[in-house]
Amino acid sequence: MFNKGILRGLYDSIFAKSWPMWFGGVLLAILNLLLFVIKYPWGGSGGYLNIGQNLFGSLGFESLQASTAINMHTVAILNIMIVLGAFVSSLFSKEFSIKIAPFGELVKGFIGGALMGIGAIVGVGCTTGGFFTGVPALSGGALFLTAGFLIGTFLAMKYILWEMEAFPNVSMGKSYTLIPGTKKGMGWQRWLAWVLLAGIFYVISSYNTDGSSGMKILGWHIIIGLTLGLILQRSRFCIVRAFREPFMTGESEAPVSIMLSLLILIFGFTVLKYFGVGNIAETAVRAIEMKAVYPSFWSKALIGGVIFGLGMTIAGGCAIGTLWRAGEGHIKLWMAILGFTIMAPITKKFIVPVFESFLPKSEKIFLPDYLGYTGSVLMLLGLILLAYIFVKWNEKTGKFSAL
Repeated sequence: MFNKGILRGLYDSIFAKSWPMWFGGVLLAILNLLLFVIKYPWGGSGGYLNIGQNLFGSLGFESLQASTAINMHTVAILNIMIVLGAFVSSLFSKEFSIKIAPFGELVKGFIGGALMGIGAIVGVGCTTGGFFTGVPALSGGALFLTAGFLIGTFLAMKYILWEMEAFPNVSMGKSYTLIPGTKKGMGWQRWLAWVLLAGIFYVISSYNTDGSSGMKILGWHIIIGLTLGLILQRSRFCIVRAFREPFMTGESEAPVSIMLSLLILIFGFTVLKYFGVGNIAETAVRAIEMKAVYPSFWSKALIGGVIFGLGMTIAGGCAIGTLWRAGEGHIKLWMAILGFTIMAPITKKFIVPVFESFLPKSEKIFLPDYLGYTGSVLMLLGLILLAYIFVKWNEKTGKFSAL
């Protein structure tokens, strides 16, 4: 006989408690590999840029408008679906509520988001496309972007600690939590989750029944984006934590989880690039090798990384971490999304030309062109090993930790 307890046990195993961050990292790495094969590996800033350009276009700012509609832009679709996936996941797990931070924190969310928008466009990448994807994609610019993130995070941590002492009232004030999922009478949240899932799968079917390969690719981005949101929310996967924790608490869980993900992606991306495996529309091996290798080497990546690192630390979420936390109902992160979305198009149109007027010309640097595949992979493995030794040593000694 059918036992309802079996399904209940499955449901609870997914939504009753959070998953280990390393487990979420493994699943995210696998999905990133799938995105590579379907069309292009995971990124985030391009989606913010496209949504912002469409927003400005709808308001009549023709010089800032996008050439691609939101529903036809794969990265914009991924970003939107990550929010919805995290929203559905938080509804199922009773972790959704509208969380309104004090006014000072809301302002910091917007400023942090705006800095991320500037940094991502100047540096041609964010923590997702530029680091989580860019480093395993064997991009030389990604290494300088990562260095910029570290510098920006360190500086932002110094500022936050100074602000706490000099201006403690900035982040103080009333905060509100509305319609928490744990409160009695909130059972409707789970029903809302099922309704949203039904609507999303209807949208997916409309893409996949079109028949064209392009529409099927978009449909699969909806599926993968929804899954990414669920995994991010359940595992509380956070790249900001990986950069921030060594300078704050010294804990190594987040950095080590990111390192594990990077190891999987380095192996997977190297195989795909070496053998020229990717979307069937791209027949040239070179086009596949250059996926996620952006023209940011070296100064643009470093400067953009510093600005982005400042922003993500102040906002409390990177390009992707901001999305899934917004899905949980954090209004501060919605402010960060707004800041990112507004500043990305403005930066591309007005700020990037200023930087390009005095910075050295940036190039696409594919590491195997200079070190070979073996040398490139060994170098990255060596850097990850050094990072692992550092975070574990720092966890024990607290030499670089503020708390």
